Amino acid sequence: MAVRVLVVDDSGFFRRRVCEILNATGDITVVGTASNGREALELVAKLNPDVITMDYEMPVMDGITAVRLLMQSHPTPVLMFSSLTYEGARVTFDALDAGAVDFLPKSFEDLTGAGDKIRRLLHDKILEVAKSGKKRTEVAAPASTPAPSTIAPPVAKEPAREPAGRGGGHPPATRTASAPAAPKPAPKPRAEVRRTPRREYKLVLIGTSTGGPVALQRIVTQLPANFPTPIILVQHMPATFTPAFAERLNRLSALEVRQVENGEQLNPGVAYIAPGGKQILIERSGTSPKVRIFDGDERLHYKPCIDVTFGSAAKMFGDKLLGVILTGMGADGREGCRLIKEVGGVVWAQDEATSVIYGMPAAVTQAGLADEILPLDAFASRLIDGVS
Repeated sequence: MAVRVLVVDDSGFFRRRVCEILNATGDITVVGTASNGREALELVAKLNPDVITMDYEMPVMDGITAVRLLMQSHPTPVLMFSSLTYEGARVTFDALDAGAVDFLPKSFEDLTGAGDKIRRLLHDKILEVAKSGKKRTEVAAPASTPAPSTIAPPVAKEPAREPAGRGGGHPPATRTASAPAAPKPAPKPRAEVRRTPRREYKLVLIGTSTGGPVALQRIVTQLPANFPTPIILVQHMPATFTPAFAERLNRLSALEVRQVENGEQLNPGVAYIAPGGKQILIERSGTSPKVRIFDGDERLHYKPCIDVTFGSAAKMFGDKLLGVILTGMGADGREGCRLIKEVGGVVWAQDEATSVIYGMPAAVTQAGLADEILPLDAFASRLIDGVS
C-alpha cells in the first residue's frame, strides 16, 4: 500500500514539484496540499496522512507552531524542509524539539535540475519515517512515558526532572463485573542482557542518526559538568548544522559542548560534536587522545561515519571504551561496535520502543554486540552511575 503524504508549503511551485516527484515513485501518494500550518491542521483531521512534509516559514501559521499543535491533536510523522543556513539549522532544531521526526534541505535548484540526489533522498526519507510505524514517538514527545528496559531499572542520583506539561496518558478502562478480562498477550522474549558493572572508561562515544538531535539533547542536558570522561557525539548531519547544534546543546547543558576541531585533545567534562561533512579519527598524542578531521573516502555514505570513529577509538582505548548506539536508519555503527567488543570494550544500544527508527540499534543488537539495551530516558542515569 502506498504511503499517503500531505505536502505543506507556502510556495505553489514547491508544492507542485514535490507532488510530481512523489506521485511518480509508485509507492508514495500525495493525498493533499496546504499553503500554511492552519490549513495543514484542518486537512490532517480529514485525510489522515501517514507522513507530512512541512516548510517552517509560512503565513497564517508557521511550521513549528503547526508541528506542536499536530502532536497534541493528530500525532503524525513530520519531515521538515530546511535551508542549509545557521538560521535554518536553528529553526529546524526547534521543529525537531516540537515533534518533527527528521529534516531535508530545501533546494529549488535540486528539485528543478537534472540531478536526482535530493529526489531520491526525499523518497527514501518519507518511506523511512513511515516505516517507523509510529504516529508519534516517545523520543520527541514530551508527554511520553519511558518504556521498560530489558535490564534492571537504573537508580538515578537525582529524581528525574519532568518537563512542563508532561502527562500521564489515558487511565485504564473500568472493567465491569459482567465483562470478562481480556486474555493477556504472551510476553515478548527479552534479550539476555545484564547490567554492566561500574568501570573506568577513557572515552564515551555516542552514534546516532534519524531522531538523534532530540535523543542527544535528552541525554546530554542531564549530565553533570564534571562528567569524568570526554564524550564524542557522532550525528549524521549536514556541515552547516553541527555548529548550531553544538551551540544549542552547550546552552542547555551543564556539560560543556562544542564542535571538535582538528588536532584538539579530548578532555573530561566536555562533549565534542563531530563536524558534519567530515570524518574524524581518534589518535594518540602523548598520554592524551586527540582528533584528526579529514574529508574521507567519497565511497563512504555517511559523513561523519560512526564506524570510522568507533573503529579508530577501539584501537586506542581497548576495554576503556564505551560505545552507545541510538536511533537511526541503516547499520552505521555495527562494525564499529564489533571492533569495540573485540578489544574488550562495552556497547549499549537504544531499545525499539523509544527509537524513532529502530535500524542502527537493531543492527547492533541483532549482531549480539549490545551489553545493555536501554530506553532513551535511562541513558543519562546509566552514564552517571556506570562511568568512572
